[in-house]
Amino acid sequence: MPACSIPSRSSTAWNTACCVTFVPPGTASRACGLEADVSSDQLPSGGGVRSAAVAVTITIAGPDDAERLAEALVSLVPQLSRSNPPPSLEAVRAMLAHEAITQFLAVDEDGTIVGVATLAVFPIPTGKRAWIEDVIVDQAVSGQGIGRRLTEAMLDRARELGCVTVDLTSRPSREAANALYQKVGFQKRETNVYRYEL
Repeated sequence: MPACSIPSRSSTAWNTACCVTFVPPGTASRACGLEADVSSDQLPSGGGVRSAAVAVTITIAGPDDAERLAEALVSLVPQLSRSNPPPSLEAVRAMLAHEAITQFLAVDEDGTIVGVATLAVFPIPTGKRAWIEDVIVDQAVSGQGIGRRLTEAMLDRARELGCVTVDLTSRPSREAANALYQKVGFQKRETNVYRYEL
């Protein structure tokens, strides 16, 4: 895996309000340090969003991140789901240790986790598949391209791992998330999604 998987400065993907680098686990000191060329008029207004651009590094969480991730999920999970409580520290440790899971973090300059996203990769008879779950960006920094960078990092990782497809679900009420996924290249499938409660 390359030390950084990021678009070039000339790419339209940099036309966002955050600087994002991708750092594989154990290589945090090798962050690329590129900065987006943005101006204040590119930032969303109102809604409690910070008034300044946020420099963010995208990393893959390792075992040493368990405690700070568990702490961050206390505030992040309720922003996505009211029906599921944040996971315990033990649950976070088990998740990070699971071979099917790659947990992505968006970390600001202060070391605060401001976004998370989970990629699950698994082999089945028809090929290696990937599933995106729990993409959460703190509402305080929403609208600055962080969700897109997390999603693109997961797609890069799935590609590296030889996945055939990447799937996700998103409630229709999450209009911004649905728009993001379609902009990135996801296509709506004509299928039914079922759930069995255990």
